Amino acid sequence: MTITAAADGSALGNPGPAGWAWYVNDDCWRAGGWPHGTNNQGELMAVLDLFRSTAHLPGEKLHILCDSQYVINSVTKWMPGWKRKGWRKSDGKPVMNVDLLKDIDQALAGRMYTFEWVRGHAGHDLNEAADERARAAATAYQQGVAVRQGPGFGPAQEGMKLQGAAPADAASPAQAAPAARPASPLRGGQQELFGEPDLFSELDEPVPGAGGDASPEAIVASLERELRRPETRADLGRTGVLLHPDFTEIGSSGRIWTRDALMMALEENPDGPTDLEMLDAERLGEGAILLTYRSYSRSGTALHSSLWVLDGTQWRLRFHQGTPEA
Repeated sequence: MTITAAADGSALGNPGPAGWAWYVNDDCWRAGGWPHGTNNQGELMAVLDLFRSTAHLPGEKLHILCDSQYVINSVTKWMPGWKRKGWRKSDGKPVMNVDLLKDIDQALAGRMYTFEWVRGHAGHDLNEAADERARAAATAYQQGVAVRQGPGFGPAQEGMKLQGAAPADAASPAQAAPAARPASPLRGGQQELFGEPDLFSELDEPVPGAGGDASPEAIVASLERELRRPETRADLGRTGVLLHPDFTEIGSSGRIWTRDALMMALEENPDGPTDLEMLDAERLGEGAILLTYRSYSRSGTALHSSLWVLDGTQWRLRFHQGTPEA
């Protein structure tokens, strides 16, 4: 079966509050964004997340509808030459959005895919749906409210007939590309308890301590301590492993932070050391543990709740909330 999806990006101000989205149908789509980004970054991120979201289906072909000639040409024409020249253009200048492009280069390795250009804002159903969701994500960041992330592409979609699915011979095998380590092109923004991170992380790297003789409660307590260390918070690859793709935080101000917003400032603003006093680790089920603890830092003490879930063989932080103590 061929999975047909539209990918689109949006930026209010370009650069400005930015969003991205891919869309298969109303039950299968995903969106996100950043407080500050460009339309091209949104377009590239939509394609990257589509590849990552379908990585558990490597045998399926992707037919990607895109209204950005820049994205299509970057991925299908220019990227091999840029790689040979050390990710520089023919004039010797660095390639823009290189970290996103490197991530895409890694994600499409071994995959089968085709791109199709569609005219934007011309009434194409899938393109319009992706554009609507990308713009909604950008608007959410502009207004400081939570982003509708969508259901994603999970087990519920694997066996269903996907809207817009093309015949099995509609896509051609992709060129295999060598892997490149993900990194973030975006920086800046405000900070909450965990700062504001970034999307660009390695999700396939195993979490140390996920096996062995240690109890699950001990493992998640150790991972929570690791996540609070400055050296971990400055390592985007490691924080990307520890945070669940659907991670959400309720900050001390009451604002809801998505994983997209959460990682941007960690590398540049990892904060100082924090001591933790573990209060309780409650098993909510075979694959979920609620951790509560008190933190001590230069700014005072705070009480925290962290929900860790087992994602395959890896424990990842799914939800966090912290409240400063009076």
